Amino acid sequence: MKSILLKTQTITFVLFGFMLVFAQKSMKLPTDAVFYMEINGKQLNQKINWQKLNPLLHELTKKDKEKSSWNDYSKTGIKYDATQYHYASFNDSIQTYTTHFIVDNKEKFQEFINSTKKKGQEISKKNSYSYVDIDDNVFVAWNNDRAVLSMVNYTKPYKDMWSNAAVDSATTVTDSAAVAVDTAYAVEPEKAFDYKEEIISLKQDIKYLKESIRDNNKEIIRIQKDIKYLEKNHKYPKENVDTQHSEGDPDVYPKEEEYAEAEVDSAYQKELDSVRIENFKIVKKIAEGRFDQYFSSNLEIDVPKTMLTFRDPHSDVYVYTDYGKMVNEGIYGKMMKQLEFWQFLRNAYNSDSSYNLYFDKDKVRLVNNYQHKDPETQKTISSVYKGKKNKKLAELINEKSIGYYVMNINGAKSFDMMYSLLQDSGEGEYKKEMELMMETMKIVLDEEAITKIAPGNGIFVLNELKSKKVEYTDYEYDEDYNEKEVKKTKDVAVPNFTFAFATENEGYWNRVFNVLATNKHTSKKFSKTGNFYSFKDAKGDGYMDQLYFIVKDGIVYLTSATENIMPQNQSDISKQWAKDSSKYPLSGRLDMQKLVIGLEKEFKTPSERKTLDLFRKNVGEVYFKTEVKGDSVETEMDYKIKNSSENSLMYFFDLFDEIFKIKESEKKPQIL
Repeated sequence: MKSILLKTQTITFVLFGFMLVFAQKSMKLPTDAVFYMEINGKQLNQKINWQKLNPLLHELTKKDKEKSSWNDYSKTGIKYDATQYHYASFNDSIQTYTTHFIVDNKEKFQEFINSTKKKGQEISKKNSYSYVDIDDNVFVAWNNDRAVLSMVNYTKPYKDMWSNAAVDSATTVTDSAAVAVDTAYAVEPEKAFDYKEEIISLKQDIKYLKESIRDNNKEIIRIQKDIKYLEKNHKYPKENVDTQHSEGDPDVYPKEEEYAEAEVDSAYQKELDSVRIENFKIVKKIAEGRFDQYFSSNLEIDVPKTMLTFRDPHSDVYVYTDYGKMVNEGIYGKMMKQLEFWQFLRNAYNSDSSYNLYFDKDKVRLVNNYQHKDPETQKTISSVYKGKKNKKLAELINEKSIGYYVMNINGAKSFDMMYSLLQDSGEGEYKKEMELMMETMKIVLDEEAITKIAPGNGIFVLNELKSKKVEYTDYEYDEDYNEKEVKKTKDVAVPNFTFAFATENEGYWNRVFNVLATNKHTSKKFSKTGNFYSFKDAKGDGYMDQLYFIVKDGIVYLTSATENIMPQNQSDISKQWAKDSSKYPLSGRLDMQKLVIGLEKEFKTPSERKTLDLFRKNVGEVYFKTEVKGDSVETEMDYKIKNSSENSLMYFFDLFDEIFKIKESEKKPQIL
């Protein structure tokens, strides 16, 4: 007896241990996740000025609420100084977006949920959590210290136009509620023809046609009213120039009821409601399944290490995106297969990118790491970004310019990269032809020849935007609606720019330009004056008056003004830009303030002018650089702010607040 009792106790202890271990396992991130984001609440919460943000959020949300909206978004019960986790996944029929929060005040959080959900909506209670749907496809679940928001979209699987195979590759529907199992959906075989579903589909078509008829009848009524009124008064009513008349002589305006269509059959409406209810049941089951999985875990998320390779714990926001899955799977993958070169594109997109975002005091920094999933292909891509430097091109950079873009890549390796992407692209329809073409190109234009013609060094400098009057054709109408063509003029912004690239074969480019200047067809617009070749449209009504070409000292120039090819006077800051442009494979800058000022003529209405003034005072400067870092291509983009905001995070809220005020002021009636 003691032996049996001892064995029973041992087995019970072991089973309890297994249950405890299982319950403490982390919830694995769904295998079909294509997007993952971490928000560093500890840092961001210190940068948010809630006294400024609360009024703005209140204004944005109050119009959408049946009752007074929540006033203090800093006290929702959510722990803002904790890390938030976001991820998204999709397949042929289901798209989900999930967010995980930490709750530090359950009562306050539930008050916030009550203010957000529909009036009268009941909260469902489960063993380890509560949840409610705050919209048809948005659900929130919570316990004492955790909350999860899940947005779920469901589309009933049908055989679609992109594939002859069964469409839904990831969902199994077991009953009318279609209990979907997260990330492990079984393949659903193609359904047999169901005449009931076909009837519903046909009735939906009827509904759309009836709605179209109703809209057309309303338009007919409006036009008939206009005709009657014009016949009687020979003009439109002054107070109703939009012709949407609501009053007038009954004899002039026929009653709309004469043309009104009957209401949609009530039985059919019930069927539509039934379909919507069934879809809601499916979405609800999917959300419940995710909630059950999370709240039965240790409330931690197990994220694959590959997604966190480039995460910087000091960044404010970290994002991972799997472009390979996004483009090559689901409905997008089926669309890609319809393209002739889809195998090549599929291989090219087989990559992922990570982003670290920083809201510094005076600038926003975004660091992107691109990495192809095939290590050999990534090596080939990286080799393209290892070109020679060219300091002559950097001499064109100047502080007065609006911006520039510089590249120092290996042009010869570009062919190797294209060839590498073709290698593992499967047996496509044109794969062999493409490979043969690439091989031929590599033979005819060997690496040495390619390097001499265009080694991969180039620069584009936008010096300024000039205003120019151009003619355009407009159309006016007389009282009898006869069309009349009218020539008008307007001011447009014309770029003053320089595009230049290095070459070790000046003779080749001189021959190209010489042919253009002497050919009987191209010479009508292309000619040579002195040392410059020029292109000019005889009409002269385009945005560009004239373009100039020249090959000089190993550089090919294309510019809007001949003086642009001369080395520019450089200040200390522009000398630093020039130094960086020679250092990095890709780099550039754009002064947004100068760009907005140059586009001033494009802003015409009072509203546009107010927005222009706002941008002129607040927009900053963009700077970026790209280089190879380890096994990835890293690009850093900086946006330097130019106003008095506390930091670059509040800068965007302040700017949006000003734009919002401008829009709201336009809605108010003007007092004369």
